[in-house]
Amino acid sequence: MKKGSKLTLVSATVCALALLANGCGSGSSGTNTEGAEQSSSTQSSNNAVVSVHGCEPAQPLIPSGTAESCGGQVVDAINSRLVRFDDQGKAHNDLASEIKGNDDMSQYKITLANGRKFSDGTPINAKSFTRAWSWAANVNNGQLNASFFANIKGFEDLQKQGVPADAQFSGLKVIDDKTFTVDLISPSSTFPIQVGYGAFAPLPESFYKDPKAYGENPVSSGPYKFESWQHNAMVKLRKNSDYGGEVKVQNGGIDYKVYTDMGSAYSDVQAGNLDVIDRIPTSAVKTFMTDSMVQSYNKPGSGLQMFTIPTAMEHFGQDQEGHLRRQAISMAIDRKMLIDKVLGGLGVQPTDFTAPTIPGYAKHLKGSDNIKYNAKKAKEYWAKADAISKWPADRSFRMLYNADGGSKDFYDGMANSIKNTLGIKAEATPVPTFSEFRGNIKKRLYNDAAFRSSWSPDYPSPESYLMSNFASSAADGNGSNDGDYKNPKFDSLLKQAAMAKDTNEANKFFQQAEEILLQDMPAVPLYNPTNNGASAKKVHGMRLGWDGYPIFAELSKDQ
Repeated sequence: MKKGSKLTLVSATVCALALLANGCGSGSSGTNTEGAEQSSSTQSSNNAVVSVHGCEPAQPLIPSGTAESCGGQVVDAINSRLVRFDDQGKAHNDLASEIKGNDDMSQYKITLANGRKFSDGTPINAKSFTRAWSWAANVNNGQLNASFFANIKGFEDLQKQGVPADAQFSGLKVIDDKTFTVDLISPSSTFPIQVGYGAFAPLPESFYKDPKAYGENPVSSGPYKFESWQHNAMVKLRKNSDYGGEVKVQNGGIDYKVYTDMGSAYSDVQAGNLDVIDRIPTSAVKTFMTDSMVQSYNKPGSGLQMFTIPTAMEHFGQDQEGHLRRQAISMAIDRKMLIDKVLGGLGVQPTDFTAPTIPGYAKHLKGSDNIKYNAKKAKEYWAKADAISKWPADRSFRMLYNADGGSKDFYDGMANSIKNTLGIKAEATPVPTFSEFRGNIKKRLYNDAAFRSSWSPDYPSPESYLMSNFASSAADGNGSNDGDYKNPKFDSLLKQAAMAKDTNEANKFFQQAEEILLQDMPAVPLYNPTNNGASAKKVHGMRLGWDGYPIFAELSKDQ
């Protein structure tokens, strides 16, 4: 998803709170530094439609229900939020003209910008947010991003079985069309950043008439508007002529083409049949930077590749045996070898559960050795676990992954590394498509195997990695905690970080929380990928943003 230099937590909050007075609320995305080479042979057109590699969205295109990258790119392009992030992760006001917190950051007053409207012509007002957020948090609607609203007063009431379908947040109050207040359960220094995430987008009144139909044909509040969705083939977006924000679109629209094979997508870029690809297939990682048929892009990223071991998996519970086995599996993986040989060096070994470009990232936490290759220690821990409860000799440690994501060689390599180190059966098992893979995870059909997971922060803070993936409030289908990991001590540290008065204090709590993860190992960090991609020779402005997505608005191509 990211999804580089990053915005510090303090400066993000200051920008979101100080707004235009301190120069944080206007301006275009950051300056172009080391992007792809630019062709200048012919005149580029700001009306040309640009084709971009994509994958089939796993859910309807509803902001609060989209928690994966395939749908996330589309949802982000067609929906504005209170704040937006430029390509450096810096917060700027968008639909908000002011976000003002009280002294202890337990309440925020939000004033909206004038004149903004949806693509159906209706105005964006305070109710567009309060009703949308209430709907997203209501248990009746089963939204994957419901946990993002957990700190707003009244969340628990909306999560109770039997709550009316039209119940509203008690912590949201509409003052007038342009103003509303947000009362939080606990103070939060990161709230003005969180509202830049897609789940916090407003919704028009037409949404509530038929949410299912809306998910197939959404209304826009962003720089692009939705045109059509041919499932498993293409999502078409077009420039929104009614958009009133500051993002300047340099093209006529985006054709988001679905590919099930990354190699085919790259070949189409080489041939000029596809304009942009935001990932490089394994077959090209060693050659794409010098490939004269494309314009290459490779910059530090903020993503984290992992695999999740569900808490319900036999012999891998959150107990002494489970902790030993999880740590043993992690230490049995030769990450450096796989990064060098399979990824062509387009990744770095992780040291925590965030990424090197994120403020608060740490190299030397207690337990960080558990995500380093150590064959001797891995065997020792596995033997200790066997002394508690024997691992069946005929059982294989399985790791599932989606076959259309270019992960085959890495997962095959991990299976061999685990097999050779621990002397057990291990196998990598493909699932045909990302949509099927994520659908099965949502249904909790993979409780007997580990499965591929990845993350790019939804906003530039360690909180996005930790809260979304491992908080108890994000388990049980309420977020991205797909292994249903729960640890009250971990949750408490996240709350303490949210109440911190500055970045340094918050990061200390985040790092203490990560030390718990390094022992419990609900997921196994594998590597931090670089943001890499390529564009056809006729394309201009190819860059990947702070979230790893192409910066759609800056793309153009020769006529």
